[in-house]
Amino acid sequence: MKVLLLGSGTSTGVPRLAGPDGPDWGDCNPNEPKNRRTRASILLENDAGSRLLVDTSTDLRQQLMANDIHRLDAVFWTHDHADHCHGIDDLRPFRYGRGGPLLGYGAEETVRRLRNRFGYVFAGQFGYPTIVQLETLDRLKMCVGFGVDWCLMRHGPAMSTGFRFDCDGKVVSYATDFSEISDEMVNLFYGSDLLVVDCLRRDPHPTHANLSMSLELARITKAKRVVLTHLDKSMDYATLSQEVPAHVEVGYDGMWVDV
Repeated sequence: MKVLLLGSGTSTGVPRLAGPDGPDWGDCNPNEPKNRRTRASILLENDAGSRLLVDTSTDLRQQLMANDIHRLDAVFWTHDHADHCHGIDDLRPFRYGRGGPLLGYGAEETVRRLRNRFGYVFAGQFGYPTIVQLETLDRLKMCVGFGVDWCLMRHGPAMSTGFRFDCDGKVVSYATDFSEISDEMVNLFYGSDLLVVDCLRRDPHPTHANLSMSLELARITKAKRVVLTHLDKSMDYATLSQEVPAHVEVGYDGMWVDV
């Protein structure tokens, strides 16, 4: 498998808009391209060329164009917060020329909320076809050559979905937007070849993992390789890279990882 970090930033991106003197880079060096972060999303590709997209971030069109991605097979959503789903309309071109809609999946509550907000995507409208055939994850075991497993994760007062994807004897896990570590998460992510994990900042946060929690999840799941994502403006790429263990990497937009 290969994994592409389409976006590695928090909900406001880095730099944050509208600082007192222009874009707010916080502690991030504006001269380091890896500090320029769009909203969090990943893409997985297997040896057969099948592609899964996880989340339709606010910056989806920009991300797909920047990485020359012009074909998708299925879409998964972690949850319905704006930074993870408001780029959904950019899926429309992927419907053109297809015999049917894209496959789409989410946990039951995520599916319900997405249907309420983006009905035209999942049911068509005014003669336009359905873009995504949206289903719950309850009975899903395989999708276009990828084994799929999942669990719900506490995300402050809300819930997010953590995913485990298996293909060709390798395991990729994706855990973004969580605020505590559960036994279900440890069991799901245990032994991952790659764990892409939420790491908002160093200080504790009520709805996201901080650096110590991210490293703790990596430790107890014995993940072989770890990539940090959903980073805010306090997380300078070069500085953070010097703090983390050797098997942990600071993610950045456009980062490809061979698994």
